[in-house]
Amino acid sequence: MTLTLHFHPLASYCQKVLIALYESGTSFEKQVVDLGDPASAAAFRARWPVGKMPGLHDSAGDRAISESSIIIEYLQQHYPGAATLIPADPDAALRTRLADRFYDLYVHEPMQRIVGDRLRPADKRDPFGVEAAQGVLRKSYGILDGEMAARTWAAGEDFTLADCAAAPPLFFANKLVPFADHRHLAAYFERLGKRPSVARTFSEAEPFLKFFPG
Repeated sequence: MTLTLHFHPLASYCQKVLIALYESGTSFEKQVVDLGDPASAAAFRARWPVGKMPGLHDSAGDRAISESSIIIEYLQQHYPGAATLIPADPDAALRTRLADRFYDLYVHEPMQRIVGDRLRPADKRDPFGVEAAQGVLRKSYGILDGEMAARTWAAGEDFTLADCAAAPPLFFANKLVPFADHRHLAAYFERLGKRPSVARTFSEAEPFLKFFPG
């Protein structure tokens, strides 16, 4: 097998790449990384010293690709599949990349900040930082709710990289700061959950949800 994804089923950025792979029907092997296991963590950091998942290894040319958006871009360039996740039209591609960055920076990042705080010892927690992260999420929900009033998917009428980026953080963020009162965003998330690639990814993560501090 040419492609190997180094990942964990519960890790939200890993889910982003899994959705893209399933959406495109790309063949790949899975290698679960357990950062709590010294040997597994060391093996992964040998490929990507930053130590953040996911990581893609392409045995054709022995290439290691990191960062979820870059991995998906790489897959489209070198292993195009059934889905075109980044539009060929330059303007549509920019809208897609902007939506991808929005979900990463203004939904994913504050969600992970809240989760990280809950995993800390009680005397090391940061209530001020958590409150700020919750505020970012609420502001983001308002922006997204307005956008999704006129869109089917995150960047328009086609499922793209942006939707791969949206599904995982919305899933977890909704457990921390619910967005049910944002009806357009909630309806969009419902559509995401019915997408086979997303449903499969969420189903594979379900056995690990007991470890999510939500």
